[in-house]
Amino acid sequence: MERQEGQLSMAMVTYDDGRILCDDQGITIRRYYPWGSKRIRHASIRGVETLPLTGVNRVRRWRIWGSGDLVHWWNFDPSRPKKGMALVLDVGHWIRPSITPDDADAVARIITEGQERWGGTSPR
Repeated sequence: MERQEGQLSMAMVTYDDGRILCDDQGITIRRYYPWGSKRIRHASIRGVETLPLTGVNRVRRWRIWGSGDLVHWWNFDPSRPKKGMALVLDVGHWIRPSITPDDADAVARIITEGQERWGGTSPR
């Protein structure tokens, strides 16, 4: 759906697993805050890093919500202990949203494509 000047357009959903929603304009991380979701536009994302939840990072898979190191902030995901891959979003702030979508590869691809389309800055 093309966005024309002066008109609002409905975002086209490209991924939704109940906790993470991606559309053509950005990503919504549900249960990010105790009171609700966090919306990040593609143009605000500087980069996305994959973080295996194995080896030294295995302890992170038990972080159900919040932060253990004041750098990564995890949305509420009670199924995180069963997952093996996380995505860390660089949004230009000290705290980096960290998520564990059901299909991490698909979400990483959608974010990368969104950066290319909407002119997100590259990681430094």
